[in-house]
Amino acid sequence: MADIVIQKKGKVGQITLSRPNALNALTYEMITSMEKALIEWVNDTSVHAVLVDAEGPRAFCAGGDISELYKQGKRKNYEFGQKFWADEYRLNALIDIYPKPYVVFMQGFTMGGGVGISCHGSHRIVGESSRIAMPECGIGLVPDIGGSFLLTQRSTNLGIYLGITGSQMDASDAIFAGFADHFIPETKWNIVKHKLIQTGDPHFIEDIEENLPQSDLSKNFDTIVEVFSESDPMSIINGMVQYPELASSLARLRKASPLSVLVTLYMLRMPEISQSVKAALKTEYRYTARAQEFTDFQEGIRAMVVDKDRNPIWKHSSLEAVTEEEALCLLKPLGSHLELRL
Repeated sequence: MADIVIQKKGKVGQITLSRPNALNALTYEMITSMEKALIEWVNDTSVHAVLVDAEGPRAFCAGGDISELYKQGKRKNYEFGQKFWADEYRLNALIDIYPKPYVVFMQGFTMGGGVGISCHGSHRIVGESSRIAMPECGIGLVPDIGGSFLLTQRSTNLGIYLGITGSQMDASDAIFAGFADHFIPETKWNIVKHKLIQTGDPHFIEDIEENLPQSDLSKNFDTIVEVFSESDPMSIINGMVQYPELASSLARLRKASPLSVLVTLYMLRMPEISQSVKAALKTEYRYTARAQEFTDFQEGIRAMVVDKDRNPIWKHSSLEAVTEEEALCLLKPLGSHLELRL
């Protein structure tokens, strides 16, 4: 069975991720297939909107298929990863500016690369099972796929919280933080898809969306903004300790790559990050292009995905051991021949 099903149906172009046993993780071929279809549909007058969904209840898309990245990194074939990320980011940038409605249904886990093919769309639908996160610091990466832009839209400090802790958002959290637009009970999703296929016009979605209770992020917003206004990670940790409601997030932060945490902290406070998805992608790429050779990424994948011992040996034993110079060096321009072109 194909990992992705692309077809025209009624008045929409439909893209269905079809790797449910792998939580619909994105392969390089899936990324390039999506881009090709989206480009073709721009000038196809029979396609009025794009419908994106996925098979299986557990995940819309849990991220990129990073096992192959790990294998190539072990062989010191860093160009493979650089091309993977560059082409993935080009897809993310295309979705952000897509001229037709891009309607996506995010059940279960939507993380990392999954965020990149959903949360830049025009109509982002979540349901009861939705869990959205940017967990990259836990594998030695930084929030990428334009996620750094998304993280800063509600509040830079809220974005830092979500980015360095990898905390999961449910449907109401995701709408509050700007990662989703509409809550519709999942029992109604097939009806919504059928009407969209018939009409090619998503305006009716606003009429059937349902309200949600106040989100946990909203309830804790003032606390999070205050704690994450600190300029250094140790001060942030000292602030988090004071609030029991942040205990689980603090536990995740303590397990994350110290280098990734510090780079993310600096990156999300760069003015260009909040200006556009393209600007964010270009900055993120400066880190990911170097990730396999100079950061904790390979070790993070080994521990979390390959060996699954969940005991990564990071390059730095603590946040205090990472210098500002080390962190900022990973965000410096790559040189004109290596910079991401979008």
